Amino acid sequence: MLHELWEDPEGNPYLFCLAGKHGEQARAGLSTAARLTWTVEASSHFEAMTLYYEHQGWGIYTTSYPDWDKKTYAEHGLVL
Repeated sequence: MLHELWEDPEGNPYLFCLAGKHGEQARAGLSTAARLTWTVEASSHFEAMTLYYEHQGWGIYTTSYPDWDKKTYAEHGLVL
């Protein structure tokens, strides 16, 4: 699934969310000054966050819920 990184100088400086309808609620809080700065495809939450951390230079992403986070979106029933 496609993920988007938004930068918003008037609100939350970084918003990383699903693209399309699955990210509508998250993007609703962005100001008109927000801009889309990066997109990435990932098949799971864990993969998306791993790529996001790498992109931001934040080191290695870890999770307290690997059994849940490493399941693909399809395994969770999330479809486009």
